[in-house]
Amino acid sequence: MDGNGSDIHDHILRPRPRKPQHAQVMQLTREHSNTSSNGSASALLETPAEGLGSGLTSGRSTPVPEDAPQSTKALSSARKQVRAEQRRRLFPTIDYTSRVSHFDPESDYRDFHGFFNLFWIGLAIMAITSMLRNIKDTGYPLRVQIWTLFTVKLWHLGIADFLMVASTAFSLPLHMLTRKSDGGMSWKTGGMAIQSTYQVLWMSLWIAVPFALNWTWTAQVFFLLHTMVGLMKMHSYAFYNGHLSETEKRLRALDNPSTANKDPVYQYPSVENPMGTIANGGLEVDGDSDDEGLKQLREDLARELTSPIGNITYPNNLTWSNYVDYFFCPTLCYEMEYPRTKAINWTSLIAKIVATFGCIFLLTIISEEFILPVLQDSHTRLEATSSAFDTLLILFESISWLLFPFMLTFLLVFLVIFEYVLGAFAEITHFADRHFYADWWNSTDWMEFSREWNVPVYSFLRRHVYATSKPRIGKNMATIITFLISAMGHEIVMACITKKLRGYGFICQMSQLPIVMLQRTRLVRGKETLNNVCFWCSMILGLSLICSLYVLV
Repeated sequence: MDGNGSDIHDHILRPRPRKPQHAQVMQLTREHSNTSSNGSASALLETPAEGLGSGLTSGRSTPVPEDAPQSTKALSSARKQVRAEQRRRLFPTIDYTSRVSHFDPESDYRDFHGFFNLFWIGLAIMAITSMLRNIKDTGYPLRVQIWTLFTVKLWHLGIADFLMVASTAFSLPLHMLTRKSDGGMSWKTGGMAIQSTYQVLWMSLWIAVPFALNWTWTAQVFFLLHTMVGLMKMHSYAFYNGHLSETEKRLRALDNPSTANKDPVYQYPSVENPMGTIANGGLEVDGDSDDEGLKQLREDLARELTSPIGNITYPNNLTWSNYVDYFFCPTLCYEMEYPRTKAINWTSLIAKIVATFGCIFLLTIISEEFILPVLQDSHTRLEATSSAFDTLLILFESISWLLFPFMLTFLLVFLVIFEYVLGAFAEITHFADRHFYADWWNSTDWMEFSREWNVPVYSFLRRHVYATSKPRIGKNMATIITFLISAMGHEIVMACITKKLRGYGFICQMSQLPIVMLQRTRLVRGKETLNNVCFWCSMILGLSLICSLYVLV
């Protein structure tokens, strides 16, 4: 410094100012300095003694004497471990382990509910954009071609549907009559023939009603599907109670064993016994005395007359209230009683009702915006051409344009029927078994799809068609008969909707059998991804193809 007090560079080298350090780093540095002054510099790299932790303590720990009780030492060790676990590392690390991604085939992760929500968001976007386009083109958010069909002859539909449902109750008075008769009017000798004849006439009448009244195709679809449900419910109720009627007569006949039938008891197909079996088939009843065989036969007959839950015994189920309750339950297979829930979940019920109308709204938008215009345009172009090549080109183009709309239609129809409508009726009737479908979207062949896509219909066909025909005609023929009846039902539905009897649906349904045989060969069997891709491709293509053939050809 000069005489005027001004600073002069003194050429002294000073360290540069350092940034503030982390408190733990400063404490670690001080400890290292103390260690260096008391020992060798290599002590910095030595591992702390076991049980002493890292040394970064608060200083409030009280040393534990060597002769302290074991409980005191355990408590002190636990405190040190907790403090060590809570202390954060200066540089966080990532724990790596052997894991697979959520979409990996080996993954156990199955919760993809977010994609379900995304599906609905995508449909909402589709509906909003369609309405905005309609406002731009026509000034109205919705087209009216299909919406107006819902209100045409609505009272006719309501009255006819009520009469159709009420007429299924013919089975109840018939059973009351056949149960009391031991002659020609018993179920086996006369009741079964009367019921079968009535079902044929009943089905023919209600199929002809929509044609006679000239209903719209929307009303005809609803009424026909409901008629199919009524037919299956009536058949299951009649034939199961017919079996119980004959079983009761056998049990009463054993009061006089000398003239009674002592054959083993046939157990009717049920959830626990889907194919039906012979109870104690190896047990023989030789004498007329009350031996073990005769007692077992009585027990088997009495067990068959008792509901699976055990609260109702035949014929206490032959009441009007039981029949009405069965008809409203979301099942096609009759039982004397079903498992029930304790109360109605009103939140779930309201949500399912709202979702039902929401699905119908979306189905109508898809039909008006993406299906009906394609069919109308293709129909006009087909009428104007006479070339076979142009006809095939227009048909293939129509099929390609309908692929995605029919895929959405298929998914929405599945949701509205099996998740929302059946779920709503299950809530109303306290029906506890909600297994209306399985994971059919993972199907690898059509046989698996038929088991898991529509569990109520599959259970009905297995119980009343396959299981009853298999002992007489064998497994293979029973399978063919089951598919044949299912194909006929699908063809009837398509013929009533389009008012054309073409057989396309019947052929496609029956062609599933050779496809299943091909998929179960050694070259294809076990390749789940390939088979599932083939299933989805054939499903989407088949829906579009059948619609185009029925409407345009």
